[in-house]
Parts: sequence; structure tokens; C-alpha cells
Amino acid sequence: MKHSNKLRYLGPLAAGVAALLAACTSTSVPPDPAPAVVPAQPPRQPQASVQPLPFPRTSPPSAAANPRAYRADAATHVYGLNQERIWKGRLPPQLYAIGVLQVEVDRSGSVRSLNWMRAPRHAPEVIAEIEKTVRAAAPFPVPARLGKVVWTDTWLWHKSGKFQLDTLTEGQD
Repeated sequence: MKHSNKLRYLGPLAAGVAALLAACTSTSVPPDPAPAVVPAQPPRQPQASVQPLPFPRTSPPSAAANPRAYRADAATHVYGLNQERIWKGRLPPQLYAIGVLQVEVDRSGSVRSLNWMRAPRHAPEVIAEIEKTVRAAAPFPVPARLGKVVWTDTWLWHKSGKFQLDTLTEGQD
């Protein structure tokens, strides 16, 4: 009786071992099909308004030893991010708006505060656009030697929406 009991378990055990061995055999796998060709997308046209980039940006640190020297680094940074919005050449004699803005930048290059020393109150849309442009340009170059810095620049605004910063201006006719 004990012998027939052992045989009763041998059948299913043998079937399980056979199934396991069958799963371990190698079979040839057909090669992957050729990857689909994706047509090239046309380049996107730049938008008129400044939009923050969807990924964190880093700027090279500033070696400026004082706020006036940092001003050139900050202005260059703003120009680099707004190339299509910079007025090329000398500005015309009549500008739509002129504003003087102080920007506090912390030790990581983040904008901490904006303070208008001379706001173009007749053009509130320019005030809003300049503030948006400055905030979208963050992070600014890290003021490595200064810790934090307040830089002041004059925004020279044409009615077309193009601008120059006094630090990098090409002058006026």
C-alpha cells in the first residue's frame, strides 16, 4: 500500500519536471523589426511672451566683486534669454517707456524682490512685462563673491515691445 501511494505522487511530479525542462529549452527569437522612422518636426516659432523653461537652468557663476560689475553679468544673462526681443542698433529718440528697476538676487541666483525706482506708470503693461521677463530669467548668475546682490538697471522700451538695458545699450539717435 505504501508503494502505490508513492507512485500516485510520481506522475504529477514527473509532469512538473517535464514542464520546467520544456521552459528552459532555448528557441530562436526572431529579430526585432526595424524601428519606425519618425518624420522631423519643423522648428517652433518663438513666442512673443517670455515663458520659463520647463527644466532647471544653470548660469555660470558671476565673478563680480561689486553690484555694478554684477549688473553687466545680469544684463548679459537677460539678453541671452531674450535675443529676439532685444532692439538691435541705436534706439530711436522717442521711446515708449523707460523704467529703473532694482532686482535683489540671492546667493543661489533666485530673484528675491523687485523694487521700482522709476516705474513707467503710463504703461502698466510694460511694468508687468519687465517683471515677468526678470522672473522668467531666474536663476541669474550666482553672485559667488557677493553672496547676494541688488542690481539696478534702466529698461529702455520701444513701442514694438523690444528693449535694451542701459548697461548694454547701443545708444539713441
